[in-house]
Amino acid sequence: MALRLSAHLVEGQIRYTIPEEMTVGSFVGNIGTDLGLQPKRLVSGKARVFTAGGSEYIGLDSEKGHLIVKERIDREQLCGDLSACSISFNVILENPMELFRINVDILDINDNSPVFPRGEKEIEISEAALPGARFSLDSAIDPDVGINTLQTYMLHPTDHFKLNIQSRADGSKNVEMVLQTALDREKKTNHYLTLTAVDGGKPQRSGTAKIHILVLDANDNAPVFSQSSYKTSVIENAIKGTLVTTVSATDADESSHNIQYYFEDPSAAVKALFAIDSESGEVRVTGEIDYEKHKQFKIKVTAKDHGGLIDSSEILIDVTDVNDNTPKITIMSFSSALPEDAGLGTVVAMINIQDFDSGDNGRVMCSIDRDLPFKIVSSLTNDYSLVTDSTLDREQIQEYNITITAVDGGSPSLSSKEIITLKISDVNDHAPQFEKKTYDAYVLENNSPSVSIISVKAEDADWGPNARVSYFIDDGSLNGDPLASYISINSDSGVIYAVKSFDFEQLKSFKIQVKAQDGGSPPLSSNTTLNIFIQDQNDNAPQILYPVQTSSSVVAEMVPRSADVGYLVNKVVAVDVDSGQNAWLSYKLQKATDRALFEVGAQNGEIRTVRQVTDKDAVKHRLTVVVEDNGQPSRSATVIVNVAVADSFPEVISEFTNFNHDTTYSDNLTFYLIMALAVVSVLFIFSLIAIISVKIYRWRQNRLFYKSAPNLPVIPYYPPVYADGTLQRVYNYEMCGTTDSRMSDIKFVRPYSQNTLVNMSRAGTVQREKTEQEEDADLSLEVRNSFTVLAFTCIHCTVTVFSPMSSYEI
Repeated sequence: MALRLSAHLVEGQIRYTIPEEMTVGSFVGNIGTDLGLQPKRLVSGKARVFTAGGSEYIGLDSEKGHLIVKERIDREQLCGDLSACSISFNVILENPMELFRINVDILDINDNSPVFPRGEKEIEISEAALPGARFSLDSAIDPDVGINTLQTYMLHPTDHFKLNIQSRADGSKNVEMVLQTALDREKKTNHYLTLTAVDGGKPQRSGTAKIHILVLDANDNAPVFSQSSYKTSVIENAIKGTLVTTVSATDADESSHNIQYYFEDPSAAVKALFAIDSESGEVRVTGEIDYEKHKQFKIKVTAKDHGGLIDSSEILIDVTDVNDNTPKITIMSFSSALPEDAGLGTVVAMINIQDFDSGDNGRVMCSIDRDLPFKIVSSLTNDYSLVTDSTLDREQIQEYNITITAVDGGSPSLSSKEIITLKISDVNDHAPQFEKKTYDAYVLENNSPSVSIISVKAEDADWGPNARVSYFIDDGSLNGDPLASYISINSDSGVIYAVKSFDFEQLKSFKIQVKAQDGGSPPLSSNTTLNIFIQDQNDNAPQILYPVQTSSSVVAEMVPRSADVGYLVNKVVAVDVDSGQNAWLSYKLQKATDRALFEVGAQNGEIRTVRQVTDKDAVKHRLTVVVEDNGQPSRSATVIVNVAVADSFPEVISEFTNFNHDTTYSDNLTFYLIMALAVVSVLFIFSLIAIISVKIYRWRQNRLFYKSAPNLPVIPYYPPVYADGTLQRVYNYEMCGTTDSRMSDIKFVRPYSQNTLVNMSRAGTVQREKTEQEEDADLSLEVRNSFTVLAFTCIHCTVTVFSPMSSYEI
């Protein structure tokens, strides 16, 4: 049954029982079924077996969830003479970590026969030995346990001897041969017996030993030990030569001082660790005693006199444990990296600690430093888990060196340490943070596209892809256009560029939202506000608002001759669409007919008289005023102010009639006049050709018509609109004008009327003659007027006025 201790740690125990000596690959149990684990969980969790001792007798088929025998299991080799034998191991799963304790009990089978230390033994017995004398025999060894171990002995033949079997407190059996009838050396010197040891297994197994009895001459008394069993103890790691115990035996014969002591069929361990003095019976340490290997020794000792009579006793030596083993720390499972958002109780490592000492010497305490966000939790016997005890933050601490300390309860205590390095893996838990909440950027107008404006930067406390910051501009519009048409941003560096050239007069400032987004999943982002201010450049010249300049007329300001000093003549008003110092305007008088008479206010543009006007001052004055801004470099505009110094208007008109002809036009005006003259000339040539062609054509048509007129009948003709027979009166005017309207003139030409009707023949004759004359006159007139248009831009038009009484030709 599994016991869940936390959300991330599952601990439990399950027990299986199998016999020893199973073949490799044999089925032990199905932990998938017994622990409720799905096969895919075993595969994804990388299920594996961990054994503290290092030897893995049991393996795991993670795909099926089956425990199988991995190595041959010999219970006698594994557990010795212990009746209860089991092996324990852990099954570990990861992601998340889970720990299961598996115990497998090993059942004994009767696979060992009783075996005597020696196959043949020789015993010397005096013929004087009395019935009832006892002779110790070698005990057979059967490593099996329970019913399968040694059960009884049998002796054959039994004519002189019988067996005496004694059970010891530990369950073992001591066998002795007891003399039933006296021996006679003279009759039979040698006796051969067979000792059989039988176990209780099925099938039953047995072992035999040969006993050779040599009958000696009379020796009345056998040695007798002072104790039937000697019990003592020795500490492990006792130095060589340490006295363990002393055995002694007495003999009623006078030669009791000739008793010899020796170990009877000692094991290899006894031979290596202990020795007995054959004369004094002292047992001393001769090797390195290790409690973890041998906790107790049973040594059979024999005392023999010179006559060959013997007695046997047993020495029981308990080894006292000394705290000579440091705890052994084994990391069963360890996650070298842990995400920083791991919850409380998340398993970091599974630890197994073994101390082969016993009692308090083997009782272990496991701990780590207290200032770490982890703790040690005891899960199963000798097993511990390192789990998280508080929240982790990689941005504060990226790596932990955790020292695991195991201390036993001995005096003095022994300890061991194991250092593991745990890296905290990053989780995208921090959004990028801009260095400023608001950025201000300034860019000069008329900038070139793609110019760098500013660089924004955001830092992300995360690591790796989670800290890779990309920059974006939030969607939006400005003046109906998307922001992307104004600026762009490098997504990697955060450098912001201008997409177009800015004009301060149209756009002075705007703001955008810049977003910084990391590369985590899901991504985190933050915003900052960027205020972009367009800085003015002196790219606009001042504009004159007043006085208004026209090319078709001259405006003059009249100043009376009685004007005092400071008389306000006019005020020049100008504006500059730039801003700041680029729009600071100053006025100055560039040229003047008389500089001593007028001045211009540098700040307000007011034109005032400097002195009293006199009669000697000219009537007309031309002032050129320059308006200049304060930019670098500065820009300027000029205005011409005409001033008339006079007391009456007619005087002003007469003076300014030809004023315009003295004017020096600017280069641009001259260029436009030349272009206009060229265009008019071309048009005139084409018009002249067209007029001449039309006139010639009409003249020829009229001559053909009048030549055929006498053959036509005379029909009186009346205009259709006028009932009284009156004809339209035509007025002829000729108007010629130059580019200057003051030089234009107009004259009236030939008013006439027709009040009578004539017959068609007379009218035709008169009309034909008149037509011919008029055609010639008109042709010459039009040619003359056409040349006049070339020189003076003359305008020739005919106005027909319908009147009941008269008509005029213009």
